[in-house]
Amino acid sequence: MASSANTYSPDRVSPPGASLKRTLSALEMTQTELATKLGKTDKYVSELINGKAFISPEVAIHLERVLGTPASYWNNRENTYREWLARQKVAEELSAQTEWAGRFPLKPMTKLGWIDRKSKGADLVGELLEFFGIATPREWDALWGLKLPAVAFRQSKSYDVDKYALSAWLRYGEIEAQRIDCAEFDKNLFVASLQAARSLTVEDPEVFQGALVKLCCDAGVALVFTPDLPKTRVHAAVRWVSPKKALIQLGLRYKTDDHLWFSFFHEAAHILRHGKKLVFLETNGLLDTAETEADRVAAEILVPRIQYEAFAAREVFSKAGIRAFAEEMGIAPGIVVGRLQHDGKLPFTHCNELKQRLEWADSAN
Repeated sequence: MASSANTYSPDRVSPPGASLKRTLSALEMTQTELATKLGKTDKYVSELINGKAFISPEVAIHLERVLGTPASYWNNRENTYREWLARQKVAEELSAQTEWAGRFPLKPMTKLGWIDRKSKGADLVGELLEFFGIATPREWDALWGLKLPAVAFRQSKSYDVDKYALSAWLRYGEIEAQRIDCAEFDKNLFVASLQAARSLTVEDPEVFQGALVKLCCDAGVALVFTPDLPKTRVHAAVRWVSPKKALIQLGLRYKTDDHLWFSFFHEAAHILRHGKKLVFLETNGLLDTAETEADRVAAEILVPRIQYEAFAAREVFSKAGIRAFAEEMGIAPGIVVGRLQHDGKLPFTHCNELKQRLEWADSAN
């Protein structure tokens, strides 16, 4: 997503005074004569020609009267030159920020097309600033310094989480959510969409991905499937990107259908049950009241408790039996396997072939 790559940025822009000097030469007019006709000093005209003085809109009109060249021409030349000077200054400032840029997982971000693979130095810093939608690295510190603490309580203390990689992963979700034209959030409609989503668990990714995105979108929730980045330790996240629009991000960190679907319904539960100001980011080894409630809601939606307890009371679980129960419940058999394994009813080494393995289409993640 590098729109700056489509913007023409010349290596060098001459001051408008260069054009002024050529015009005087063509008219065989001296600088002193021009100064007299403009009512300015010789020094001022000299500074105009050497790019030290601005051509104001008023002076541009006066030049039009004296030289016959449209005022718009002089205004455009002046604006183009001053913008070029400003970009040169900014580029020098950004060149000093390459160490900051190097803290991000640049190779995977480039491979995924989040930043331009050709960018280096100041251009690379600029790419990252454009990606995050901020002016300078100082704003990254200020903005994400506020966001990440809200996420920090959800991070597993068993692992180090790279805040730069994490911010990039979360930002990708925001960018994609902005592109999704959702309806305003409707709680009742979202609850209904979750019931419809259960039937998608038996479908292949080529079918369920687009259908699930639309179900969520129609209810005011942007669903973004997000490639994994190293050292984020996340597989899902949820937050509100506006008062009327929620965002669910899903990764393929565990790459089987039971994890993906449970994560989706878990995040959906946060939207239904918990506040709009919190950010929930799912990693391993985390338990608190909100997470326990989200787990319970997700489990109940996927496999209602009464039916599940009756089935889980068995002493032996066969593949055929799991398939039959899953078909009765209208869900994928891998979800039943994952639930039984999580509850200690089935060893983690058993029946995994009933799970559907998920991968990104380009096999890059």
